[in-house]
Amino acid sequence: MAYATADLCDAHPEVQVCEPLFSDFGGELAFCGPIATLKVYEDNALVRSTLERPGQGRVLVVDGGGSLRCALVGGSLGALGAINGWSGIVVNGCVRDCEELATRRIGVKALTSLPRKSEKGAHGGHADRAVSFAGAVFRPGAWLYADSDGIIIAERPIHR
Repeated sequence: MAYATADLCDAHPEVQVCEPLFSDFGGELAFCGPIATLKVYEDNALVRSTLERPGQGRVLVVDGGGSLRCALVGGSLGALGAINGWSGIVVNGCVRDCEELATRRIGVKALTSLPRKSEKGAHGGHADRAVSFAGAVFRPGAWLYADSDGIIIAERPIHR
């Protein structure tokens, strides 16, 4: 990737900058793409069904309500996302299978790791709605840029 979030922030002061809450878990530390959103709670069935579809370079933003009780993404879902062309996954919640995620060609940022899996079909969820966390609003179609410095959001592509 030929940009740095710090440089993009300098050139575009209008971007949203996420609070520094996230750690890196995927095999790609820098990633970007148009945002697709999910709102779920301790149930990753919708995460799986979304990652089964072509990602076309998008970033899946999963608002798990910040729950630290179970993981919403693990090694299998990381592999699924990479195979189906998602550039990254940002989870407002937990991930698991960290060593496996680190081998996948996809960016993954989350609050922390936790070994407990989520329940399937327990709570459902919503797709393609604006979600808010980490001091930012993630809107479907806006652009997310992530690297080791953090996450920024722009209304349009700004890396060209």
